[in-house]
Order: sequence, then C-alpha cells, then structure tokens
Amino acid sequence: MFREEIKVLDCTIRDGGLINNYQFTDDFVKAVYRAACESGVDIIELGKKLAESDEYPRDKWGKWNFCDDDDIKAVVDSYECENPPLIAVMFDVGRVDVNMLQPRDQSPIDMMRTACYVPDIEKGLDLARRSKDLGYLTTINIMAPSAVIQDDLIEALEAVNQVDEVDYLYFVDSFGAFYSEQITSYVELYKKHAPNKELGFHAHNNQQLAFSNTQQAIIDGVNLLDATINGIGRGAGNCNLELLLNFL
Repeated sequence: MFREEIKVLDCTIRDGGLINNYQFTDDFVKAVYRAACESGVDIIELGKKLAESDEYPRDKWGKWNFCDDDDIKAVVDSYECENPPLIAVMFDVGRVDVNMLQPRDQSPIDMMRTACYVPDIEKGLDLARRSKDLGYLTTINIMAPSAVIQDDLIEALEAVNQVDEVDYLYFVDSFGAFYSEQITSYVELYKKHAPNKELGFHAHNNQQLAFSNTQQAIIDGVNLLDATINGIGRGAGNCNLELLLNFL
C-alpha cells in the first residue's frame, strides 16, 4: 500500500484549536512539533492565520489562531530536527489579510491551506494565487461537499483544475458523513473533474470511520493525508495520527 508519493499532514494544533479557541500553551505546541519530527510526519499545520477583528480579538483567541511568524519560529527553533516537517497554516476565506504575509523565503511557513465552501471558490482561488505569488505551497480545501448539489461541486472542481497556483485539492469529509463506498465515488469525481490536481483527504470521525475512510482514500490514490494526535479535533475529531502512521 505504501507509495513514495504519500505524505502525512499533522493538523493537531489547527483542528484541535477549534475546541479550545487555540489556547494551547507554548510547551504543548513545542511537544507536538517534537513528536511530528520524531515520527517522520511530512507537514505540520500549526494553526490558522486570521486577521485580528472584532470577531477574533487576541484577548479571547490564542496565538495559534493568528500564527505570527515569530511564534512559529520559536516552535521550530525549540527542537533540532534532522528532517524537519514543512510548516503549514490555514486561511479561512473572508477572515484573512494576505497583505500581512511575508514572502516564503522570509517566513518560517511553507504552505498556505485555504479552506472555503463551494459558493466561495473564486475567493479561495484568489487567496491561493496570491499565496503562490509569494512562493508558498498551496491547497484548496473544499468544505462540506456532502452538503452541496453535485453540479455545483463539479463546477467548483473544474474551476480549481484551471488554476496552476493550486498544488493540492482537498476532499474534506467535514461532517464525517461518508462511508467507504462514498469515499471512492467522490475521489473518482474529483479526479474526473480536476485531473490536473494532486488530491488530499481530511476525515472527521462522527461515525468512527475517519481512519478506515483515510485507508480507503489511500487505496483510491490520494497521496496527502490529514491526521491528528489521538484524533483530537472539531466535533468527533479526526483520523488518529498514531493509527495512520502505523498503517503506513
């Protein structure tokens, strides 16, 4: 089952932060980074990069909701890693100011992941383009595909397929709604309408199927896989990182 192209992304801090307003201690984040280094994880997502606003004031939300370069650098510098993972952060469409980004060669961040719903796909693609212009790896994570009309999803997939600045297109089971047969069906849909894109998969565990559905995505040819330590994450959580690494 192992393929050289397969990469694992640890989103413990970013997805886990949705259950505690990103109020992780520095020591906890450094420990997660150290664990990612020691386990050979390819990419670690250390939070979101949102613009401070009335909705997201810094006195209410932890620093990992904003992911300032200095905070990320402190984590990366805390542990000497022989093969350090790439550093990712996530954008939410409508809650980010791209003008605050430094070029990739001046930042500890390597990848910008843009989360958007189907009606906002053009806004998401604009963020990906602007991120790529600054040198970052990019993803488009289409949220809640189980909740949209398939024709609208197909239109969004075809739009993503035309944008060279998108490195990875994510199939996201936002509600943990799918069974393995549906994973296969959706992966086939994504491949048919976005054939130019490498695919990623992000599972949720509402039916206790996050791990098995991630296995199915691997079987179906998906090469970028999200998981979290102990499956921590929004709602019922995510694919368990320990299980996934052991499986691979």
